[in-house]
Amino acid sequence: MSWYRNTVWFVKGLREYTRGGYESASKHFNPADVEVDVAGRSFLVTGANSGIGKATAKEIARRGGTVHLVCRNKERAEVAKEEIVTETGNQNIFLHIVDISNPKEIWKFAEKFQNEHKLDVLINNAGCMVNTRELTEDGLEKNFATNTLGTYIMTTALLPLLEKAADARVITVSSGGMLVQKLNISDLQSGNGPFDGTMVYAQNKRQQVVLTEQWAKAHRNIHFSVMHPGWADTPAVRSSMPDFYERMKNSLRTEAQGADTVLWLAVSAEATKLPSGLFFQDRQPVQTHLPLAYTHSPPEDEEKLMEVLEEFSQKFKSVSPT
Repeated sequence: MSWYRNTVWFVKGLREYTRGGYESASKHFNPADVEVDVAGRSFLVTGANSGIGKATAKEIARRGGTVHLVCRNKERAEVAKEEIVTETGNQNIFLHIVDISNPKEIWKFAEKFQNEHKLDVLINNAGCMVNTRELTEDGLEKNFATNTLGTYIMTTALLPLLEKAADARVITVSSGGMLVQKLNISDLQSGNGPFDGTMVYAQNKRQQVVLTEQWAKAHRNIHFSVMHPGWADTPAVRSSMPDFYERMKNSLRTEAQGADTVLWLAVSAEATKLPSGLFFQDRQPVQTHLPLAYTHSPPEDEEKLMEVLEEFSQKFKSVSPT
């Protein structure tokens, strides 16, 4: 069944996730949806120094939004900020250096941010795909720490600020790879059996879909969404999936094409007319499970994921430096 799921996902991807799939889908887009002025609204984008994060931040800046870039590498982040300011003429671009794989750093950042800024839209874009099992300084498997726990803490820590905003939104950049994974709460840190970085990443992305669905149920005043950007030509794809990149490089989407649905979810009025908690691809809600793939989870597993992440979260909050 695993072979079947992977094969279906790849064949589906060849059609829909490539540049050709975007060009086909975009014929049905309404350009006016994203031709909006968002001056006065505040956006936070994690992983914003390159790839889809930077492309999203740049497009929001073009539309007048205040943009907070949350990045791990200070040098690359400063280059990205300068590029965004120069190209858009928007001076309201702020830089925050945070390692999303470090839960204590996220808590410290979020506590400070809430005291100094307002927030209308959170975009969880930062992610990693480490192909060998690495542990952070906190003893956390690095993919899980970044993609799942980091996303969980950043979002839950900023919920009180988002609750104060009109038309608050949270968008998480996931991956179609999650379609090959059923939620597995028994081994969140991938310590059992052989380590396959691609499948660990896909499992994390399934977890992000579940998080989004659960948050949508619990926080009715905020619009939550999760999306697949398609297969885009980004630095992360080149470094983490070199074989895939070589095979597909002539068919990959541009960074801007990968970022299009993130932008649409962040700024358009149309996005919030749809229910909270959905999974999107090319500005349309799509199914979170392939037919016959047996990737559905019982509700108790999804609730357990939230409980475990909350336990992790509070443990790191309690030792967060003041």
